[in-house]
Amino acid sequence: MSNETPTEPTREQGRSFAEGLEEVLREDRRYARDAYYLVMEALSFTCRDLDREGHVSGRELLDGLRKYVLNEYGPMARTVLSEWGIECCEDVGHIVFNLVNHSLLRKTEEDSVEDFAGGYDFGEAFEAPFEP
Repeated sequence: MSNETPTEPTREQGRSFAEGLEEVLREDRRYARDAYYLVMEALSFTCRDLDREGHVSGRELLDGLRKYVLNEYGPMARTVLSEWGIECCEDVGHIVFNLVNHSLLRKTEEDSVEDFAGGYDFGEAFEAPFEP
């Protein structure tokens, strides 16, 4: 997924990210507003982590999101994700493509929502690191 810079979403037709996000939220109520901001923060984190501006693959974003969420929320990571409607990697893909479909993120011809399928088990990724 790509954006204009690692920290700013695309801006189509003079609208802000927040305005575009309102359209997304009206059409798809599965995910909380914070879930979208989390994915954008994870995208920025991933670009910095990979020392890259622009495109990252779905798998790279999933890895970056895992690292970012564990760092930000620690043992509460899974709870926070669940509260915002993110239960699996496929949910991350749906969030990304909701943003793509509203011109808030860009994709390449090779990118698809299926890139996020089966990325990792959320229990292993977000709970196991904190088990004794």
